[in-house]
Amino acid sequence: MSKTADYAWLDGKLVPWANATMHISTECVLRGENVFEGIRAYWNEEQQELFTFRHADHIARLRQGARIMRMAIPYSDAEIEAASLELIRACNYRETIHYRPVVYFAEGELTHYLPSEIRTGFFILAFAMPSKTVQETGVKSAISTWRRNSDLASPSRIKSGANYHNSRLAYIEARMNGMGPPVMLNAAGKVAEGPGACVMILRHGKLITPPVTADILESITRETLMELARNELGLEVVERDVDRSELYVADEAFFCGSGAEVLPMVSIDHYEIGDGTPGEVTRKLQGLYNDAVRGRLEKYRHWLTPVWRGNAVKDAAA
Repeated sequence: MSKTADYAWLDGKLVPWANATMHISTECVLRGENVFEGIRAYWNEEQQELFTFRHADHIARLRQGARIMRMAIPYSDAEIEAASLELIRACNYRETIHYRPVVYFAEGELTHYLPSEIRTGFFILAFAMPSKTVQETGVKSAISTWRRNSDLASPSRIKSGANYHNSRLAYIEARMNGMGPPVMLNAAGKVAEGPGACVMILRHGKLITPPVTADILESITRETLMELARNELGLEVVERDVDRSELYVADEAFFCGSGAEVLPMVSIDHYEIGDGTPGEVTRKLQGLYNDAVRGRLEKYRHWLTPVWRGNAVKDAAA
């Protein structure tokens, strides 16, 4: 199913969806020369409010990726936030959504990066995106035969469209094999992440996740769950290399990311994880995460920006 909306935001203004176009000769189209963020905004039915989640942290990561790609973002953080809210309001979203700010290179050559050589554009897309039902049942995963992008070749630290060719290969292979999202190893043979989400396991009462040096995206959701696990569940959180075989003997395992949220793995390579159902700690983290992103946990309101009430909620929490 194609994603559509009433409007998009393109190079400084709102435009009707059908008019959100660029030329086929752009570097963005030809070679995937873009850096983007995927950000959630969550609807709170009781408060009749939509909250964007950790918008500023996502934009900081966007700037980090653009820096590595030597892309000069033509808008300030405040302008990007204002444009995002303008788009969400124009589309009149009062449901959980996913929005995507994208920095792109326009027409030019592969060697161009200076502002005098190539134009750097910016667009934002926003779609309705409810939580997936598989979060309740969990997914059957497998180890992909495709290795995760190496930092020495095409750094996974950069959230770039071009890097997602690697993800697509892994996703399609898993789908053809009748599996859900796969786990990808890095060039050293250690667990990296999924094609679009980080990996966490519970073992011997500790929450364990590969380090940011394992060829993974520096995930904001991962960081969020690490904080919730420490502060709310009193868990020891360990960042270290994880072997493939360690996944098979984990007590619990799950993917985490803006799109995936907290997605339990119930088996990996046909090895049941725990008793083959989403684990107790995974469920607790799901609940904490869902409450935090929807403004139900007062101490984490600083992560949220209300869409329909300006800065009222932020001011009340300050």
